[in-house]
Amino acid sequence: MALALLHLYWALGGEFGVTAALPEANGAPLFKPDLWATLLIALLLVAFAGLAGLLGLDTGISESHLGLAAYAGLAVGGVLLLRAIGETRYVGFLKRVKGTRFARYDTWLYSPFCLLAGLAFLHLAWGRV
Repeated sequence: MALALLHLYWALGGEFGVTAALPEANGAPLFKPDLWATLLIALLLVAFAGLAGLLGLDTGISESHLGLAAYAGLAVGGVLLLRAIGETRYVGFLKRVKGTRFARYDTWLYSPFCLLAGLAFLHLAWGRV
């Protein structure tokens, strides 16, 4: 939820931390997300938090709904693991561009977070499939 709030802050024009959040080449960001893309990411992060809560709680939810949530959890876990591995140039553990501010944060914070979150989603979802 904290990451969703951070993206909402950025969508509303906040600038704190944005330079460390975007991959860059030659000192310039590779892209500039617009309002709608940033809001979409915030919404997806809220959905991921809700899905993690649903998978982590043993509530009175029907088995069919939990099964659907489990498959969604496996998908989210897979996507997060792929993000951690990266696209081999600017993002992930396999990135080749390493001298930028984003690359340092990606190596020590973003990719490890995606790896751990991906594994956590797989763990939560696996027992429900």
